[in-house]
Amino acid sequence: MTTVILVIHLLLAIALVGVVLMQRSEGGALGMGGGGMGGFMTGRSTANLLTRVTAILAACFFVTSLVLAILANGTGVNRSIMDAPTEAPAPAEPTEPAAPSAPVSQ
Repeated sequence: MTTVILVIHLLLAIALVGVVLMQRSEGGALGMGGGGMGGFMTGRSTANLLTRVTAILAACFFVTSLVLAILANGTGVNRSIMDAPTEAPAPAEPTEPAAPSAPVSQ
């Protein structure tokens, strides 16, 4: 189950990076980027589509992150490092060595 969600999470991350890189640059980053360039996807409707897709992918990424965090908890039992056993385990009783067996005469 965790593996399937992790694969979906990674695919969402790759898709999110791709969609963000397809969006038109607003400029201002050292003069690089879009400016007057004609991009691969231009126009108001395309910008709205990419914004919606980015929001949906980000929400799905957030949900898979939460699910993976919950599954990583495992048992769901709250444990603390301060919860030490109250009794020390009893030491094992030493055993006496076995007596050597008498030689068998023929």
